[in-house]
Amino acid sequence: MRSRRVAVILAAFVALAAVAAGCGGDDNGDGLSGSIEIDGSSTVAPLTSAAAEAFAEENPDVNITVGTSGTGGGFERFCGGETDISDASREIDEEETEACSTAGIEFTPYRVASDGVTIVTGKDVDLGSDNITSEQLQAIWSPDSTIDNWSQVPPEGTFNDLPLTLAGPDSQSGTYDFFNEEILGEDDAGETIQPRQDYTASADDNVIVRAVQSAEAGLGFFGFTYYQENEDSLKALSLDGVAPTVESITAGDYKLSRPLFIYVKNESFEQDYVKAFVCYYLENATSLAESQAFVPAPQESLDESIEAAGCE
Repeated sequence: MRSRRVAVILAAFVALAAVAAGCGGDDNGDGLSGSIEIDGSSTVAPLTSAAAEAFAEENPDVNITVGTSGTGGGFERFCGGETDISDASREIDEEETEACSTAGIEFTPYRVASDGVTIVTGKDVDLGSDNITSEQLQAIWSPDSTIDNWSQVPPEGTFNDLPLTLAGPDSQSGTYDFFNEEILGEDDAGETIQPRQDYTASADDNVIVRAVQSAEAGLGFFGFTYYQENEDSLKALSLDGVAPTVESITAGDYKLSRPLFIYVKNESFEQDYVKAFVCYYLENATSLAESQAFVPAPQESLDESIEAAGCE
């Protein structure tokens, strides 16, 4: 499992002359060198870390650090001028965009993969049903909900008499925002409804995984990759009759399917080593996604991103 802060200190023992596929190098011909600071979504971080590690094999003098402070926390650092790239499991919102604009930070988003927010319980837990509906999730997670037993979830008789404990992302997480928008919806003022707060909350998906694993009949949600990494101890529930799979997520049939992004500071992108890394990431996004159990982004989206980035 990955820690809350995934630090990838990239160094190699053999100096390689090659640079990232199709992208330029230093003027002095000695290869790329520099440091890239990345933070943001813990959902996207494993994919970005894999890209960074692979890139380092050809570019040992480029040091890349990947943090996992959540999509919201990542955008705070990004718009504060602290990072070059921000991993995001949702699009940047209006307030964050304004913060970047005020700080004079211009950026370009690139889609790198797809995801499906996965609803899980323990592997051997017999709930009485392995399907949950959007309405049932809303009943469980609504701000005034006091449901603490599966048998209380409407309609009566759907689930067995088991204690229900909850775990999920905190308010810094893009997964938190996405889930609330899709499941809880908006109030009369047009604001996204916030969930009940009596649950184990973290921007680190590994914390949520452990909370569900240790509960008698816990319920949690996080990105599809983290479920796949832990499917020996966790069970994914179907949502509205559709199971989260690569196929259902790619097709958009699974309700909680979503795109994943990296946001790149335009000023940083002018550095040859940053452009080389971003181009490597985009050009290899499909193979990286498949190797890391992510759902690849549509090739059309990747082609558009590669062209927009000017990768040769």
